[in-house]
Amino acid sequence: MNTMTLWHITGWEFAVLALAALLVGFSKTAVSGANTVSLAIFAAVLPARASTGVLLPILIAGDVLAVLTYRRHAHWPTLWRLFPAVAAGVVVGTLFLMWADDAAVRTSIGVILLFMTGVTVWRRRTAEAADDPDAVVTRAGRLKARSYGVLGGFTTMVANAGGPVMSMYLLSAGFRKLGFLGTSAFFFLIVNVSKVPFSVGLGLIDGSSLLLDAALVAFVVPGALLGRWAVHRINQLLFERLVIAATVVGGVQLLVR
Repeated sequence: MNTMTLWHITGWEFAVLALAALLVGFSKTAVSGANTVSLAIFAAVLPARASTGVLLPILIAGDVLAVLTYRRHAHWPTLWRLFPAVAAGVVVGTLFLMWADDAAVRTSIGVILLFMTGVTVWRRRTAEAADDPDAVVTRAGRLKARSYGVLGGFTTMVANAGGPVMSMYLLSAGFRKLGFLGTSAFFFLIVNVSKVPFSVGLGLIDGSSLLLDAALVAFVVPGALLGRWAVHRINQLLFERLVIAATVVGGVQLLVR
């Protein structure tokens, strides 16, 4: 029995999943948050809960490529501030998945994404972003890091949708393009790898999901190469607008699907 028969998917559906995997690679090296479109595609083709388990290893493959590309641009003080809150969010997300159905998951994540986008746009219109990420090491900055961290951990656990939340945090903290990509690359590699035991325990990752991953992961590489080529041709303002737009699209898709 081949992988497509095992998952009861057609050739066209596999092609759509392959395109979504390519988009994961592109989002990891160019426009973070764009992989919410991939999330929607996987959930449309596969059962919604099962799709999160299939998508996670593909995201990890994209994270590895992003780290190899932008490892010199990561801002570790920001990462260390975020990790404890993210860990708490992952635990809350795991508990949530134990009882929530697909509709509750989609609605919760969609509302969070749109709310965070609105907050970020409002903040950027009323105050200039910090030139140096270290400038956010204040009481308000720590509170913001914890709030975004918990929400990021929660959303990434329940729907692999933490990218837009963290994108909004990094933009609001004043990160420039390469620092944004380098910091988010390490962040999501560490967080996504840490989610694997939870996903296995919930039955979201198993032998059949890994077989489908093996067939799809090769499509992440050309997407990452395309993103690496494109990112140097996108100016900072356009980059920020694309990240915000991708977040809005992802949030709306989750609410209306």
